[in-house]
Amino acid sequence: MTADQTVPGLPASLGLDQADPALVDTITNGLTRVETVLRSVVQSDVDFVEQAALHLVKAGGKRFRPLFTLLSAQFGPDESTGTSDDVITAAAAVELVHLATLYHDDVMDEATMRRGAKSVNARWDNTIAILTGDFLFAHASGLVARLGSDAARIIAETMGELVTGQMRETVGPGPDDDAVRHYLSVIGQKTGSLIATSGRYGGMFSNAAPAHTEALHRFGDLIGTAFQISDDIIDIASPADESGKTPGTDLREGVKTLPMLYALAQDPDPRLAALLAGPITDDDDVDEALTLLRKSPGLEQAVRTLSDYADRARAELATLPPCSARDALDMLARYVVARTR
Repeated sequence: MTADQTVPGLPASLGLDQADPALVDTITNGLTRVETVLRSVVQSDVDFVEQAALHLVKAGGKRFRPLFTLLSAQFGPDESTGTSDDVITAAAAVELVHLATLYHDDVMDEATMRRGAKSVNARWDNTIAILTGDFLFAHASGLVARLGSDAARIIAETMGELVTGQMRETVGPGPDDDAVRHYLSVIGQKTGSLIATSGRYGGMFSNAAPAHTEALHRFGDLIGTAFQISDDIIDIASPADESGKTPGTDLREGVKTLPMLYALAQDPDPRLAALLAGPITDDDDVDEALTLLRKSPGLEQAVRTLSDYADRARAELATLPPCSARDALDMLARYVVARTR
């Protein structure tokens, strides 16, 4: 497989284009099974409920959390445990939790689009979006209940972290809080915690050694936070024709991400400070803010922080036995930095 080829069946945006072909087949087949579970578990006797629940399932996405669960499950004692029914159930459950949070996020952000389709709150209304998210949380809990009390406790703790992170983000840092430390803690809860649980489930339900399961849990926490930081950087640094996304989305929403917080903490240009004081609605002002941020030391510092998280994630891999799955996780950690360049 050459460097410019993408892995069939895996998201091209995750940097796994040079992963071992046999591993790719295993993970691809596993993701197909996860997709079947996702579509079947949210079926309802009420057609309208089923339509709303399947809305984001059908819209697709990277499926990063189940993919990471399946990769983590490759560290079990034999091949059969890596794609066991319990592993597939766990992978589907973490994706359902993630999808449920997206329904709720769209209400809070007043979003109109999600994954190229109308968001549920725009297609129907906020109440339907919130209730659909709750519906998915319920089905995720039902799946995890099949996996035993430890799994149920873990997902309950993870949901608590997700909600706490969202509440802390909504309230913002206190007057005595360090804004950067607060932000990194919040994204660790909002993004890192569920990805960490994905790795933990993969290790648990493939009967991996406890030390390996814990390493996968720590790797997931770090790489999840790193992915959010890289998204922050891309939203500022990458032109639309390179990233495929409209730059400045965070600026338009009034969200202060890591590069902005670093810039504000380092004697910023007064004009930049004024622009970052709230949501920016004017396109020219967005372009001006992007230009100033790209020149600021805050962007470079955010890249350094990203590299630090990725390096710490890769260090966790030293605990794991050498294999194609460990190589793939190393590729993920390297890619999360490379995608910002």
